[in-house]
Amino acid sequence: MNVIDIDQFKALFLKIKEKGYVKSMRKGSTGVGKTLETLLGIKENNLIVPDLGEIELKAHREDSSNLITLFTFNRGQWVMNQLEAVRKYGIKDQYERLGLYFTMSFRQNSAGLFLHVDEDYVSIKHIDGSTLVRWKFVDLEKQFKKKIPALVLVYAKSEFRGDDEYFYFYKADYLREPDHSLVKEEIRNETILIDLRLHDKGTMARNHGTAFRIYEKDLPKIFKYRNTIT
Repeated sequence: MNVIDIDQFKALFLKIKEKGYVKSMRKGSTGVGKTLETLLGIKENNLIVPDLGEIELKAHREDSSNLITLFTFNRGQWVMNQLEAVRKYGIKDQYERLGLYFTMSFRQNSAGLFLHVDEDYVSIKHIDGSTLVRWKFVDLEKQFKKKIPALVLVYAKSEFRGDDEYFYFYKADYLREPDHSLVKEEIRNETILIDLRLHDKGTMARNHGTAFRIYEKDLPKIFKYRNTIT
């Protein structure tokens, strides 16, 4: 099964819940999502089309403070050449590569970079006055709408038995009608965070895609309706 609708999801989810704890089907942080997708019969993908037809699917460990990626948006937004930006403002990582791996804020970071918002754009600037990258709010709203018209957030309790992690998928929230007009407001409030993710690869900058992310607890702030499936 590659695509399921919300009614099919509800039926399958209740059967998964009845299983109790199930062994993770992958080691590490992505195990919770991989396990849920496998149990639902959904093939893993990284496409921009939502995982459940018109509904995005996210699995989340209970009490985790991990951020959830709403969407990535990078192409055509850079004002400065990306390799130039990395070499000018980058910081060395554990592999001695210059990189720009920052969760951005309106307060300047160790590289002198900070967020700036005006009526139409959010930008990443440097204290020397340079603008590295700039996104138009209208474009961000379109990207959000394209990626997540609705969201099913599945909660999982986690426990380790020896070296193996087990999950109990016990609740799902069906979040509908995202308020795209709140993108600007929630970026201003730093509820939606912006992650730069690129480094110097010699002849070019390797960009993993700028991620627009949010803490799970804040997701209801950007959706109008919330129905819980238990």
